[in-house]
Amino acid sequence: MKKNHFFSKLLFIAFLVITLSNVYAQKINTVFHNADNLFLYGKTKPTATRYHRIDTATYNDLPNAVKKLLTHSAGMAVVFKTNSKSISAKWCVTNAKAANNLTPIAQKGLDLYIKTNGKWEFAGVGRPSNVCSEYNIVKNMDNGEKECMLFLPLYDELKSLEIGIDEGSTITSLDNPFRKRILIYGSSIVHGASAGRPGMAYPAILARKTGLYFMNLGISGNAKMEKAAARMVSEITADAFVLDCVPNPTPQQIKERAEYFVKTVREKHPKAPIILVQSIIREQGNFDLEVRDRVKKQNEEITAAFNRLKAAGMKDIYLITAEKLLGNDGDSSTDGTHPNDLGFYRMAEELGPQITKILSSYNIH
Repeated sequence: MKKNHFFSKLLFIAFLVITLSNVYAQKINTVFHNADNLFLYGKTKPTATRYHRIDTATYNDLPNAVKKLLTHSAGMAVVFKTNSKSISAKWCVTNAKAANNLTPIAQKGLDLYIKTNGKWEFAGVGRPSNVCSEYNIVKNMDNGEKECMLFLPLYDELKSLEIGIDEGSTITSLDNPFRKRILIYGSSIVHGASAGRPGMAYPAILARKTGLYFMNLGISGNAKMEKAAARMVSEITADAFVLDCVPNPTPQQIKERAEYFVKTVREKHPKAPIILVQSIIREQGNFDLEVRDRVKKQNEEITAAFNRLKAAGMKDIYLITAEKLLGNDGDSSTDGTHPNDLGFYRMAEELGPQITKILSSYNIH
């Protein structure tokens, strides 16, 4: 009996070894596909370098800092469908140093959404590990066909991108799933600082909530309404313009530049709605009186410029004020200046209904 029991154990162990060997032998390989063949959401116009937001070679008079920032892939996403049970990515960015108010995922990583019952739902992130990274974003899904949107790094230049799917699965580009074209020109807040991941910048939230095509032209710290920037913005094809650029210029610069900027856009787009947004009330100003006074004066100047434009007869121009954009509990920023994910969510909740109400009156919906 003892000998039979011993042989039974040996047979059982042999069965486990064979079974596990088969499982590992059947491990599905990942096949990577160049994302250059997939629809790229968020582009303002074609560029020589795919993941740049603007071809700055055509705007030699832009400040160098602005040119550099426009190489960032903020607000853009590749859109595709696949029946793969897992989705991975390989991507390369630059060796730019880490920002002290951004997560690595927001600055250099990826953010995947999958459409479920008609709504875009968060699925996973690509965590950067070096200049070039590889990461399995989501796994163990069913093999049904899925519509996917992968948001790109907010604060770095994307050099290359490949999407990985299970061997034997398919990946194809989606047609543009968004409607119309709304340009948002603005500061680091529009750019996406300090969202936790790329899809949490407020223009991206607005796109997912409304189905409208929002183009992110945030240029961190440098949205100062220069004449060169006015020309750049005016030459972009859009159904509407949102100017959320008050946080960067001084009150005096707003007084000197805002009307020229708006008039330049209006000249090229006679009927398009132009929406001005006051600066958020910075939580740093809760106790810093200089910051509080600066924001107050910035908002007074943009309001005065808006009133002068209206008094001069300009139509189709609107102003959104800042009182409720971040709430009043002091919990909506990372550093007192830039919204955290809660802050961006609140901004989208406040701005979304106001912007869509304005746009719907122009049949932009």
